[in-house]
Amino acid sequence: MNPEILTEKINRKPFTSVGEAADSLGIPCYVVGGYVRDLFLGRHSKDIDFVCVGPESGIAVAHKVAATMGRGAHVSVFRTYGTAQVRRGDMELEFVAARRESYNKDSRNPIVDQGTLDDDISRRDFTINAMAICINRDSFGTLIDRFNGLEDLHDRIIRTPLDPDITFSDDPLRMMRAIRFATQLDFSICRETLDAITRNAERIKIITVERIAVELNKIMASEKPSTGWKLLAATGLLDHILPELARMQGVEVVHGRGHKDNFEHTMLVLDRVAAASGDIWLRWGALLHDIAKPVTKKWADGIGWTFHNHNFIGAKMVKQIFRKLRLPMGEPLRYVQKMVELHMRPIALVEDTVTDSAVRRLITDAGPDLKDLMTLCRADITSRNPEKVRTHLQNFDNVIAKMEDVTERDNLRNFQPPIDGSEIMEAFGLPPSQPVGTIKAAIKEAVLDGIIPNNHEAAREYMFRLGAEMGLEPVKKDS
Repeated sequence: MNPEILTEKINRKPFTSVGEAADSLGIPCYVVGGYVRDLFLGRHSKDIDFVCVGPESGIAVAHKVAATMGRGAHVSVFRTYGTAQVRRGDMELEFVAARRESYNKDSRNPIVDQGTLDDDISRRDFTINAMAICINRDSFGTLIDRFNGLEDLHDRIIRTPLDPDITFSDDPLRMMRAIRFATQLDFSICRETLDAITRNAERIKIITVERIAVELNKIMASEKPSTGWKLLAATGLLDHILPELARMQGVEVVHGRGHKDNFEHTMLVLDRVAAASGDIWLRWGALLHDIAKPVTKKWADGIGWTFHNHNFIGAKMVKQIFRKLRLPMGEPLRYVQKMVELHMRPIALVEDTVTDSAVRRLITDAGPDLKDLMTLCRADITSRNPEKVRTHLQNFDNVIAKMEDVTERDNLRNFQPPIDGSEIMEAFGLPPSQPVGTIKAAIKEAVLDGIIPNNHEAAREYMFRLGAEMGLEPVKKDS
C-alpha cells in the first residue's frame, strides 16, 4: 500500500477529528496497533487506539475529541495508566500517552513511565502490531515502521520486536496472543519466537485464567481452531492450561495393536465442526467430546483397546474444566455436557438395528440441540479407510431419515409428556409426592416405547390405568 492510498484510507473521521484536536493542543498523535495492522490486511476493526506523546497527553486529547463530538460522547479516564476512552454509539476510541514499561519477575503488571513514540512502539507484542500512522496535519498519513512490521505482514509472520524471551517473560499472555494471531490470520510464528514460547511456557501460570479463556475463545472462533490448539500443545502451554487435553496425545501399543491418536482425531473433528458451524460452544463440545478417553483407556485381551463410558465420564469432566477456566457455568456448560454425553448415541444407532424406541429416546434427550449433535457426530466419523467412512456416513444418513420419520409420525418435535404433574395431582387428589413423579415418568416411557401414542387422550387413559395398579382412587367430580 503506497503512501497516497494509506493517506486516502484514513482521510476521514474520526482520524481527521482526532488529528485536529491533537494539533490544537500541540500534541503529536498516532493511530497504532491492531487498527493499523488490519488496515493493511483489509480486515474490519471498530476499536481504534491512539498514542499521544507527552505527560497525560492521551487524556487531554480524549477530552478535546469528546467535546467536538457533542452529545452522546462519553469519556472514561484511567489516570493511573494515563489512558482514556471515548465512546459514541458503537465507536470506541482509546487514547494513551506514549510510555515505556518495566516488569517484576512475579507480576505481569508493568511499572509505567513516560516515554517516546519509539519507547511505546518497541514495548508492543509483535512487529505487525508495532506500526503507527501519524494523524497530525504536517505529517498526516506517514507510516512509522521501526521493526519491519509491514514486511512481516507480507510474509505472514508473527515475531516480537525485541528479544522474545524478555517479551514473553515480561508479559506471558503475549504467548497466547502469538498463537491466537497465528490462528486467526493463518500466519506462521517465526522459529525464534516459537522457541521462546516453549522456553517460557511455565510463565503462563502468573496469568489469570479469565484472560487465558478470552484468548482460547478467540482461537475457538477462528476458521481453523486446530491450528491454535496444536501450537499450544507443541510449545508446552497446553500442559499448563488444559492438561486433560494434553494427555490425549500419543498412541499406546500393546501386542502390536495401537489405538488412534485421540488428540489428532479431536483436532480433525474440531475443524470439521468449525467448517459446519460458527457456534463456539458446539466447537467446545467437539474439543471435549473424547476428553475422558485417557482416563478410561484399557487393554482387554481378545478385544483390544476400550474406552468404556468415556462419554458419561467426559460430561462430568466438562464441568471441572469449565469451572477451572472460568467458562460460563450456566446454559453453555449444560449444552457442552449434553454434546459430550450424547455423542456416542447416534453412532450406536448406525451400528445396531435401529428401533423406533431408541430413536425416540435420542430425539427427546437431545431436544432442540439434536441438529447440533448430529453435526458433531458426522464430524466424529473418521478413518484412514475411505470406504469405511463412506459406509458409516451412508448408514448415518439412514438414521437421520429414520429420525425425521419418527419425529413427524409421533409428533416428537420439542417433545413434552402429554400429561404434567399438576393434572396427575388433580386426577387423584395427591400432593406433590413420589407417586406423581412415578406416574409422569411411566407415561413418558410409554410414549417413547411406543406403548401409547403421543397424545393427551391416550396418556390420560394410561394415567388412570397406572393409578389403579398403584391403588389410587380418582377424584370424583361433582355432577
